[in-house]
Amino acid sequence: MPVDRGQDHALDPHSVIAARLTGAIVIAVVAMPALVVVVGAAVAAPWRPAQKLVLLGAWALATGAATILAFTWPAARYRRIRYRIDDHGLTIRRGIFWRSETFVPRSRVQHTDVLQGPLQRAFEIATLIVHTAGTQDASVGLSGLSYRAALLIRDFLIGGGSEKEEGV
Repeated sequence: MPVDRGQDHALDPHSVIAARLTGAIVIAVVAMPALVVVVGAAVAAPWRPAQKLVLLGAWALATGAATILAFTWPAARYRRIRYRIDDHGLTIRRGIFWRSETFVPRSRVQHTDVLQGPLQRAFEIATLIVHTAGTQDASVGLSGLSYRAALLIRDFLIGGGSEKEEGV
């Protein structure tokens, strides 16, 4: 996917699926042991049946709320993040409740990292981390980019991309 300079771009749509799968894995890793503890407590405790049901209901409610959040948050995040590449640098606009705009001048870029976890590799997406000169916001990350776009942006920001290079 080419990254046109001077235009706002959305993240890769696969980032929503990858984030939902990550959320599902985290919920499973946390909720299943919690269920074992809740059931163990309900069986071992000398409580009335209604109290045991309240405990199990609280677990179900918390797990359900976390599942809904893990499903809806990635799509909301996807709709609210935009980035722009131009001759001056990288601009990132993000935020669902609190909005922010971060501008990284090309002249301030020290080095960059392109990271991929196992799920990111499976969906061919990546996280671009731009390290800048200075102390405040010395590292700016943008996750959910296509792997190819992350590499193109990285090359452009560190000066590897020429001004007339197609696709950046």
